[in-house]
Formats: sequence, structure tokens, C-alpha cells
Amino acid sequence: MCGIVGIINTDGTLIDGSFIREAIRIQRDRGNGLGGGFAVYGVYPGNRDKYAFHIMYEGGRYSPAITAVENYLMSKTNIYQSEQIPVYPNDRVPRGPYFKRYFLKPIEEFLAPEQSEEDYIVEIVMTINKMGGAYVVSSGKNMGVFKGVGYPEDIADYFRIEQYKGYMWTAHNRFPTNTPGWWGGAHPFTILDKAVVHNGEITSYGTNVRWLEMYGYYCMLKTDTEVVSYIYDKLTRKDGLASKDACFVMAPSLWEEIDRTGDKKRQYLRQIYGPAIINGPFGIVLTHSDGAIVLNDRNKLRPVVCAKAGATWYASSEECSIRLLSPQVDEIWSPRGGEPVIVDIPRSVKEGRPDEAHG
Repeated sequence: MCGIVGIINTDGTLIDGSFIREAIRIQRDRGNGLGGGFAVYGVYPGNRDKYAFHIMYEGGRYSPAITAVENYLMSKTNIYQSEQIPVYPNDRVPRGPYFKRYFLKPIEEFLAPEQSEEDYIVEIVMTINKMGGAYVVSSGKNMGVFKGVGYPEDIADYFRIEQYKGYMWTAHNRFPTNTPGWWGGAHPFTILDKAVVHNGEITSYGTNVRWLEMYGYYCMLKTDTEVVSYIYDKLTRKDGLASKDACFVMAPSLWEEIDRTGDKKRQYLRQIYGPAIINGPFGIVLTHSDGAIVLNDRNKLRPVVCAKAGATWYASSEECSIRLLSPQVDEIWSPRGGEPVIVDIPRSVKEGRPDEAHG
């Protein structure tokens, strides 16, 4: 039932959060007020080379978890800046947890042999999430997530996202059916630079969780969507799969179709990565520093519409959101089940040189 929206400016054009707020606001009937959230990329250009940790603390600004987390971070990283994330309570969202952000880098000499910097950051995220009372909302470079309990437009006003600018945005309007409505369970779900918004239900959650735990990923946020960002990170960053192959792993063809085509690569992927298959009805928009993917389950049981207007790509549960943002588009279509839409962001945009993306 949930609503999802994505805006990707491949030329690096920055837009403020008011656009994504309105695009998800008109999908109000797809939520029930128990969760809304936003992810934005390109938001911290002055700290683009540092990991931007957004951390949610239950219990307010005097929570003992703050001291525990900050002592841990100081023992593992160099913190260049830390501050409260400004919030603006209102009658629709009176008061939520305490939010802080930290711009940091790993202490290089603490990395284990053959451990990458990103492996080290993932380990830190998982440790904090298991401490109790604190959860890492986002941990990528030059990106951030703002989410909570409420309708998405109310969450947008709570964080005043119109004050933030980015070249890529996603939004979510939540209608939870079998998991709790709480601040940490709102979408997007992230790890490093990956952020996912999801409409549907993941019936393979138990299998996915057990597989992820073997590789150091722990699901602590009480919502099935959390597995998607971790699975994609494992497949692409750790195992080196291309985005198209990672999408096939998550939403594969039936065995009879694979056998009929005789595709050896797909046979291999399905055999090796069986526990990473995402079963159930779903539509997702997954963003990362190099672009985005839009993906339905192979039976297309949840709606997703895509469109392109010049250098801007759109994805949404409803065409009305796209038309609101861009009444005239070059192309608009509904992707088939299991067939990903893959959008690439030029390296120049990621590195803060958007003018070169026009070349």
C-alpha cells in the first residue's frame, strides 16, 4: 500500500526538499500516518569526503546511549564535526527521538588486514545498532536520511527538508501491516551510500536475515525492508556483482524460464544466491552514490511508474506525483516485473563537478 517517489538529476542539478515533499504529499492515501521519510544525496558538499552519520537516540538529549555511542565513535574514528540535527516539533509531530549527525573518518591504523574502509564503517554501524537506545539512520558520504512517525509531509516539516538541497531524492509514505510503526522503522533504510524505499512485503525476511548474519549484517530495526539495503550492499560492494546481476539475484526468473533459455550465468547466480532472493510483492527505489535502481518483484504485484525528462529521472507509485513534478516528460512507462530500471550518475556529479556531467 505504501507510497514511494524518486527524483534523480543525472546532471547534478541541486533541488531543495520542497519538491519531493509535494510529490509524496499527494500520495497521502497510501499511508496511515505511521511513517514518512526522505533520503538526499549531495547534501553535505563541505564534508563530501567524510562519512555522515545520522544517529537516532531514544530517550531524548540526556539518553545514556549518547555517551556510550560517542565514546565508541571516538575510539574508532576521527570525528571532524558533530551537532544536533535541527527539528521543529508541531501539532502533527509533537516530539520524536533526539537526532545528531557526525562527520567522521575511520582511524586507518585500526583497520584489520584486508579489511576495507567501508567494511570498517559497516562494523561500526552494526555495533551501534546492537547497543540499544541508538540507531544509525544513515552512514554514507554526502548523503543523509530524515525520517520518523507521521505522514511524510509532516516529517518534512519536522526536519524542514526544504532547507536541504541535493541532486537525488527519495521519499516514502508508510502503511505498515505486520511490523510496528516507530521512528527507526520508517523508511528509507540504509547502509553506507545505499538507501531503499519499499512498497510491499518481504515474505523471505527470515531466510534473508540468517544469510546476512553470516556476513556481519544484523537487522535490528524491526521492519522487513531493512534486508534490501544490506543484500544489495553485499552483492555489489562485497561480491562485486554489477547492478543488473544484483537485481536478478533479488528478483530472479523462475527456474523453468532459466532452464528454457539455458542461461548459465543466471543458473549460477540463482544457485549461489538462493538465500538472497527477495520473495513477496514489492516495488523498490534503491539509491546509491553511483545512481539508482527501480525494481518490482517478478510478478509485478506492486505499482511503479518511471519517467524521464531531459537529465532527470523519476520513479513513483503513482503517475500523479511525476506529473506534478514535470507535466511534460520525454518518456513515461511502467517497468515489467523483475526487469530493473538502472540509472547511472556520472562520476563528476559524485565528486562535486556537476558541470562536467553535461559534456
